[in-house]
Amino acid sequence: MKPVDTARDYRPLVAHGYDACAQDFNAARAESAEDLLLLSGVGLPAGARILDLGCGGLPVSRSLAEEHTLIGVDISRQQTLQARRSVPRGHFVIGDMTTIAFRAESFDAVMSFYAIFHTPRETHEALFRRVRDWLRPGGLFVASLAMHEDPGYTEEFFGVEMYWSNFDMPAYLEMLAASGFRVLDQRTISHGYGDGAAPETHPMVFAERIG
Repeated sequence: MKPVDTARDYRPLVAHGYDACAQDFNAARAESAEDLLLLSGVGLPAGARILDLGCGGLPVSRSLAEEHTLIGVDISRQQTLQARRSVPRGHFVIGDMTTIAFRAESFDAVMSFYAIFHTPRETHEALFRRVRDWLRPGGLFVASLAMHEDPGYTEEFFGVEMYWSNFDMPAYLEMLAASGFRVLDQRTISHGYGDGAAPETHPMVFAERIG
């Protein structure tokens, strides 16, 4: 792990890194619906509008495109192209989740898996507030976050240099509450790939827009 240069914007590194490792990364991902267990049975309306931030080339949300309108955003061009091939019923755009804009109250659910920690942590609370604005009242936010605090680091990831930056869970829970969310449930999920050792895990929150 290498500490980051605080004056540098690492989002282009994330985009180029996932462009370069997209094929190997997607091949290593396990086919699992574990991450969506919290969305089963919650009564999303028929034809719900769902936003997947940092969707990747094989979106965890892909099964939802069969019954709902799925919109995915990813900063990597190659991952976005792969998502369009793997989920032809979805709608996928190349974009930065920290700057992209959507109409207020235009989604029934927003999700983000294994992606928020690839953006500067200084942008995370503002992102939560924007997600809250994009959701209809009572809308759902499902996101994997991070267990431990780290202002930023890079390390080798599927043969490329990759960037992470995150707070710990107590800080994230405070941010979500301040941003207008009520956390309904928490659990730990696997990232879906491993190097032969025990798979890495991440905390996931299931939250509802208040008001």
